[in-house]
Amino acid sequence: MTANPSIRVVPLAPEHRAAWEELFAGYAAFYKVEQTPQMRETVWGWHFDPDHESEALVALDADGRPIGLAHFQKFSRPLGANVAGFLNDLFVEPDSRGSGAAEALIEAVCEIGRERGWAAIRWLTAEDNYRGRSFYDRLARKTPFIAYQIDL
Repeated sequence: MTANPSIRVVPLAPEHRAAWEELFAGYAAFYKVEQTPQMRETVWGWHFDPDHESEALVALDADGRPIGLAHFQKFSRPLGANVAGFLNDLFVEPDSRGSGAAEALIEAVCEIGRERGWAAIRWLTAEDNYRGRSFYDRLARKTPFIAYQIDL
């Protein structure tokens, strides 16, 4: 991966709250998911709870403005007897797409995974996310797995 030197990736911090809320709301809108301020409050709290598995990074532009987010966590892979990272959410504001922010965020998650001894970084995307899939196809290997879900 090649990095854009004007993009910096940092851990989510309290001063990023307003921008993170806008980014996360944009992510929810992209996937047509109804999201309330209380839902964002819950997720925000997870990122600062040392006992919760969810972690977050933000991509900052040259002016230090958050333009993208990544939420990720560790997960166990019993079949391989190892652990890996799961990239739950990746979003870059529309005006900053193509800036290298998504690539920088994914590379930052990969670096964290390398430091922690994770075997892989895995994520899902919507079948109709053609722009995202085109980008992901250049970075990663598409797995043969299909996701299923039972809502409880």
